[in-house]
Amino acid sequence: MSFHEVQFPTTLSFGSVGGPQRRTEVVTLVNGFEERNTPWAHSRRSYDAGLAMRSVDDLGVLIAFFEARQGQLNGFRWKDWADYKSCPVSQQVGFEDQVIGLGDGITTMFQLQKTYESGAQQYVRPIHKPLGGTVQIGMDGVLQALGLDFTVDSATGIVRFEDAPAAGATITAGFEFDVPVRFDTDQIQTSVASFKAGDVPNVPIVEVRV
Repeated sequence: MSFHEVQFPTTLSFGSVGGPQRRTEVVTLVNGFEERNTPWAHSRRSYDAGLAMRSVDDLGVLIAFFEARQGQLNGFRWKDWADYKSCPVSQQVGFEDQVIGLGDGITTMFQLQKTYESGAQQYVRPIHKPLGGTVQIGMDGVLQALGLDFTVDSATGIVRFEDAPAAGATITAGFEFDVPVRFDTDQIQTSVASFKAGDVPNVPIVEVRV
């Protein structure tokens, strides 16, 4: 899969509509009970960027970005304004926001992840596109030094320690992140006249697996 490590203009993503989607297969039995199952381990997000267009100049920026990605061909980064931090969006990122693993004295690489909890249930989401410069890592409550104790690959979300964390050590992380996406269409239809009248283009965007 071809992916461009470039972020969709945040001035155009702010105000868009979208969020996570699940795929659930529901079978109703003859006795009225249901059997429910899902083939997806992870949710998939989708958005409509057209609702964020505010001016004719915005259309020009959109078209340039669309053409540079060659429609659906190349993926890119997307900022989900409702969910782009390891903590609630109204708070500041901290190195103890998320637990990303436990040391075993051997493993040096850990995947960034974000845990969503409600009641006794939780969902762990792998984070593959962190924002460079925002990642903070902790070990047993002690902030680690980027470049000295660890490095992070902003294209994969993999954290690599210089020395394997000791067995039982709790590895935590704080970060901002993007969603890997692509356009879900090969055509953008725009009209300057209708745009001025309040109409906006349909610009579907869908998350991709990386």
